[in-house]
Amino acid sequence: MRIYPHRQKLMALNNISLSPNSLNLYLECPRCFWLEKKQGIKRPEPYPYDLNTAVDLLLKKEFDEYRKKGGRHPLLAACGIKAKLFSNQKLLNQWRDNLKGLRYYDKDLEATIFGAVDDILEFPDGKLAPLDYKSIGGDKAGIYDRFQLQMDIYSYLLEKNGFATVGKGYLAFYIVNKGNSLGNKSPLRKEIQEIQTDLSDLPELIKEAVAILKRPIPPAHSRECQYGQWFKKASVFE
Repeated sequence: MRIYPHRQKLMALNNISLSPNSLNLYLECPRCFWLEKKQGIKRPEPYPYDLNTAVDLLLKKEFDEYRKKGGRHPLLAACGIKAKLFSNQKLLNQWRDNLKGLRYYDKDLEATIFGAVDDILEFPDGKLAPLDYKSIGGDKAGIYDRFQLQMDIYSYLLEKNGFATVGKGYLAFYIVNKGNSLGNKSPLRKEIQEIQTDLSDLPELIKEAVAILKRPIPPAHSRECQYGQWFKKASVFE
């Protein structure tokens, strides 16, 4: 596990920052969440998904080209989504930045909630919805709990920044079509899935996560946490 001293300094300054990933980690295991955010002790890094990162960058470039032209992206039209791409490129670039992002500071909790979006859709009535690109190697797209949480938090942040939302989030899936050879064509099948966002439980979730971080002693691992199970078994040999 890695230890990042600068994160300890941030926590000492009471600068609590929560993202979709960190809140998802809290739901998975409160102890792993506490160790990462409070002490800078992270779970082992997963295998790097360089191809996914490259596809993400290419998609941002593609969507930005349509945004610049003022045209509707073909995928939106094909899926019957009556929205255009958010027109403020400068603001979107800020919201995409991992160091800036779309953020909101809760004065009561003394915590910042933030997220780096992929894109934003703007509907005819001016309301917004988050759009996230997902490149996957499976046969079909699935909507996981972490995707739901991600869309909920992005919608929450948009509203906290003064933007009305449509109560929905969108996932643009780019799925590897394993039935075709590469040839001279893209092996990716494209589709968009819609998620109904629900912000009702989010404030309480954020409040609980902040309360955990203000504890001087970490909570126990969740029963399902594989890292906690490994540590318990490995500690026998100390």
